[in-house]
Amino acid sequence: MNDRVSDKIQMLKSSMRCFIYGLLGLLPVFGLPFALAALFISGRVRVKEKLFWNAARPYRLWGMVCASIGLIFWSGIYIFIIARVFMIAQGLG
Repeated sequence: MNDRVSDKIQMLKSSMRCFIYGLLGLLPVFGLPFALAALFISGRVRVKEKLFWNAARPYRLWGMVCASIGLIFWSGIYIFIIARVFMIAQGLG
């Protein structure tokens, strides 16, 4: 198969994978690694978008948005929980 065609197919599949991982990134507890993976995949696809037109670009963008929201929200919740546990362990809670 032509390398250009296979690169474009891989870019389209990665855009869809970014969307799915971004949605999974909104899940509590298990979502953090999926959000990080979606952002990583989105960056790799964005590099290929400079060479090819990406028909699945809206999926990549929505995946990136969902992953960013999930990452910020759940990271904040985790930091709050960890801080609360340390405060209780120190007797300040």
